[in-house]
Amino acid sequence: MNLDPIRLKVLALVRDRGTDLKNASMAIGRNSAYLHQFVMRGTPRVLAEEERRKLAELLGCEESELRHETVPPRKPRRPSAPRSANLPPNGIPEGFGRVSEIDVRASAGPGAVHEGLEEVKQVWFFPEGMIRHEFRARTKDLRIITIDGDSMEPLLASGDRVLIDTSQKIPVPPGIFVIWDGMGLVAKRIEHEPNSDPPMVVIRSVNPEYKTYERSAEEVHVVGRVIWTSRRL
Repeated sequence: MNLDPIRLKVLALVRDRGTDLKNASMAIGRNSAYLHQFVMRGTPRVLAEEERRKLAELLGCEESELRHETVPPRKPRRPSAPRSANLPPNGIPEGFGRVSEIDVRASAGPGAVHEGLEEVKQVWFFPEGMIRHEFRARTKDLRIITIDGDSMEPLLASGDRVLIDTSQKIPVPPGIFVIWDGMGLVAKRIEHEPNSDPPMVVIRSVNPEYKTYERSAEEVHVVGRVIWTSRRL
C-alpha cells in the first residue's frame, strides 16, 4: 500500500490518539467512511480547508501539517475487460439462443424471412431452456417483428413486439399469424375453413373497424405463428 506523507501522517496521528479512522471521521462531522476513503482510496485527493482545520484540532497538530503542497495524481483505474471478453467466438452467450428482430417495412417479399434477405434491426438473446420448453421451438425458426398499425387492437397494439415461429405455417389450430399481404408483413388471426375445396382460410382482424375476408390457402403467404409478445406498460 503506497500512501503519500500526508495520508501516512493522518493514519499515525489517529492511532497515536487511540482512536480509528471511523471515529475520527464522525468527530469532524463527516460520515464514518470519510477518512478511510481519503487515506486508503485517495478520495478526496486532498482534504478541504474546513476538514483540515477540524482534523488538526482533533489530532493536536497544525493545520498546515495536513495540507498537500500539490494535488496528488488520481490512482490509475484497473483496466476493464472488453465487453466481449467472456463471449465465445460466435458472440452468443453460453446457454442462450440468438433471435433476430426484423424490420417489417424493409422485408420486401414473402420469401425474404426464409431466404435470409430480411433487414435485421437488432438481436435478442433468449435462454435456451425458455426456447425449448416455453416457446417449444427451435432458435433458427424464430424471428421478432414490431406490430405496426391498429388492426389487432386491443390484443396487439402498434409498437408491441411479437415472436414468430416460422416453422408453423398451417392455421390448425387457428391463431395469430404473420402473413405477407402484398405490401408488407402483418399480423392477423387466421383459421382454416372446414371442408372447403379448394382449401380456404378466413383472415380476421381483432379491431372491428377492419373487415374479415377469405382467401385460398395458396394465395396466403404465411410467415409464421405468433407465439409470444412483449409490450411496454
